[in-house]
Amino acid sequence: MRKKTNEETGLREFSELLIRAALEEDIGSGDITTGAIVRKGCSGAAEFIAKEDMVVAGLFIPEMVFKRLDKKSRFRARFKDGGHVRKGEVIATVSGTLSALLTGERVALNFLQRLSGIATRTNEFVKRLKDPEVRLLDTRKTTPCLRALEKYAVKAGGGTNHRFGLFDCVLIKDNHIKAAGSVAAAVQAVRKKYNGSLPIEVEVTDLKETKEAVASGADIIMLDNMDLRRIRQATREIGGRAFVEVSGNINLDNVGAVSVTGVDFISVGGLTHSARAVDISMEVVSLCGAKARKSR
Repeated sequence: MRKKTNEETGLREFSELLIRAALEEDIGSGDITTGAIVRKGCSGAAEFIAKEDMVVAGLFIPEMVFKRLDKKSRFRARFKDGGHVRKGEVIATVSGTLSALLTGERVALNFLQRLSGIATRTNEFVKRLKDPEVRLLDTRKTTPCLRALEKYAVKAGGGTNHRFGLFDCVLIKDNHIKAAGSVAAAVQAVRKKYNGSLPIEVEVTDLKETKEAVASGADIIMLDNMDLRRIRQATREIGGRAFVEVSGNINLDNVGAVSVTGVDFISVGGLTHSARAVDISMEVVSLCGAKARKSR
């Protein structure tokens, strides 16, 4: 059996906190509908079914949801995270007490649909890249408190994580430049503070700022909201002296063209802030030892 990495262990521990909060939010003082209908001790089984083509992500979440409600529940995934699922395919099965299945259904689906939606959206962008060397990046435009999971879903879809927060990467943006007085002053302040130990990324909006960022020795230059012509001009000006990232107004229609302008990275906030949840249903297929009636 493969040993879990520290990153995977940390993600699961973080997910446990989220699941606990989500279940408390949903169940409150108790699931009054299930409590009235389901006999105590009645067992059941259910299938998670894809209602559209998708890239699945976050399959460990439903497993953790049902384990929290019923320690003896058994969850079996038929795909791995990052797997391509066709409409109508069974993604996973779960068995356990029927009350736990019904009570945990919505929380399990909310997480799985959201994360699979991000993975699917990311994969759509990755498939449009015309240069395989260019990496698609996410941003910090995530749902508050769900960043770790949403960035995990980006990776499942074939994307690459940019910084996780304000603590793990220097990124000088427009308001930092205003506060410092200039691009050069901002870069100099960061370099002085950290004695050159951290790579410095600078966001620029025109050719003048691009030249200033190059002259200042920035390690990564982010071209913000530039059209194709300006992106090409900027990459020629940079001339390989810094990595080039493009951000702003990137969509499925233009990401391919942007990827062949000589840039190294393309960051897209929409991978997380605008991805729609994909359609997945959870259907009970047996209960209390009997086959469930199919819904019409």
